[in-house]
Amino acid sequence: MGVSIHVNNLTITAGDAVLVDKLHFDIRPGEVLALIGESGSGKTTTALSLMGYARSGCAIADDSTIDVGGVHVLELSAEAQRALRGRKITYVAQSASASFNPSRTIIDQVVEPALIHKTMTRDAAERKAVALFRELSLPDPDHIGARYPHQVSGGQLQRLMAAMALITDPDVVILDEPTTALDVTTQVDVLRAFKRAVRERQTTAVYVSHDLAVVAQVADRILVLRNGQMQEFGDTDQILHAPTHDYTRRLLAAVRPDTRVSSGHVIDGAAMAAPASEVGGASSTSPDVTSRGTVTPKQPLLQVDVLCAGYGRLDKQGRPENQILDRVDLKLYRGQAIGVIGESGSGKTTLARAIAGLIAPYEGRIRFDGQTLAHDLGRRSREELRRIQIVFQMADTALNPGHTIERILARPLQFYHGLKGRALQTRIAALLDMVRMPRDTMHRYPAALSGGQKQRINLARALAAEPDLILCDEVTSALDTVVAAAVLDLMAELRKELGVSYLFISHDLHTVRAICDEIVVMQYGRKVTQIARADYDQPEPHPYYALLSKSVPELRRGWIDEVDLRGVRTLAEEAARNTPLAV
Repeated sequence: MGVSIHVNNLTITAGDAVLVDKLHFDIRPGEVLALIGESGSGKTTTALSLMGYARSGCAIADDSTIDVGGVHVLELSAEAQRALRGRKITYVAQSASASFNPSRTIIDQVVEPALIHKTMTRDAAERKAVALFRELSLPDPDHIGARYPHQVSGGQLQRLMAAMALITDPDVVILDEPTTALDVTTQVDVLRAFKRAVRERQTTAVYVSHDLAVVAQVADRILVLRNGQMQEFGDTDQILHAPTHDYTRRLLAAVRPDTRVSSGHVIDGAAMAAPASEVGGASSTSPDVTSRGTVTPKQPLLQVDVLCAGYGRLDKQGRPENQILDRVDLKLYRGQAIGVIGESGSGKTTLARAIAGLIAPYEGRIRFDGQTLAHDLGRRSREELRRIQIVFQMADTALNPGHTIERILARPLQFYHGLKGRALQTRIAALLDMVRMPRDTMHRYPAALSGGQKQRINLARALAAEPDLILCDEVTSALDTVVAAAVLDLMAELRKELGVSYLFISHDLHTVRAICDEIVVMQYGRKVTQIARADYDQPEPHPYYALLSKSVPELRRGWIDEVDLRGVRTLAEEAARNTPLAV
């Protein structure tokens, strides 16, 4: 049974910066409260404070009070706070893969809180863990605990972390962006499992997220934060349908991004795919036909033919141990944006990495502007490297934390263009202008930037090479909706200004529809269909595309309880086995 929470005058600082500013809110017993806002709004900082925890360098003000079930958390000793964490208040982190120890079995880690807090014996804890695995709809609940973290999927690992959080029967569970890194189809299963487990126990829960469509499925009330300050606090229905604050309305508007291709924008040499009705009813589009049905004589900028690629040790035939891509074909024209969508493991990122030369295909051909590219990155010319750039999903790991932004942007300018001195400084300033960043950013380090700012620098580094094609690998998936919308706007503007082409890898169907002229749908390493913009709103041309479309949460309460994906999931699996490859 959950407990009430009362927070008064909560203020958290980091040096002179105020991260959370005089927050006041209550949570009723058994209620799910969502904390929502952009990156840096104070969501996670606020949630962690409920355990009496502040990150390194942060401090909770002395006049702040947090009452959890009658316990004044901030008045407890450090030892008493540690006893509270993992027993009465538990935490489910955003990245389960980073939270599990890869060298220990799952069951060892799931039962650990119960053993540390001495709430039950090892045998009893293991029995309870198996019951939780079953309750959270995990496959093979009796034996999954014997596996190691790398042997289960991301969605399964996230549910296993929830089992770890629930094993001590806590009064409060904090869920910190637990589905952000998951595919939409997996997210539905995980959300449903979380909601059922919390409701059946009547546990008080705090759900941290930047996605209003997700929290609409689980939250009773929503607290909207910005810059550590409360913007709005109310029942979920009121926040969704009658928001009173302009910032809340902005968050709602960013949930479903608008189309970022102007109707009058003509793409030089691009072979925009025709509606299916104009190409004999085929859902797989013909890139040699324009949106007006005329044939373009121009050759593709990028052409991928029967590409096969994978990872691991090669056999005698030169095939890798893990074969990912299965005879993928693709054409992309100058100035065009093509989206590649599918679940984790569908081959999206492998395709991008093969095109970039980061992994070597074992079959097939990649042609760029009419010339065949070497499969091995080391055998490509400097000019070929310059013309194809890749922007990675996690800007945190893509940017060297020990280098200033100036040095990060200078490297490609020196390598590809030989710039130095005043010309180099002028171009760095121009790149920062191009991605809408202040020029004094060049003197800062990545750690001083927000997630959205880092991704803009990541994009600026790619633009420094003056490429013809940018491979965008999940570039907005780690960003909140408002920041992601701004990055999409920027990419659309740069495409119009520079004529750059994009291959946009994503699992977010709404994002791909907003920025791309066509969508390539991948499943199990195969291209199953290709859809033109004119057909985006037509009846789903392929069962797997229908599954992806129906899995995107709607911005209303109750959707998670109504949606039934079993039928369309079965059709998608059957289609994967029986449908010929799209070409």
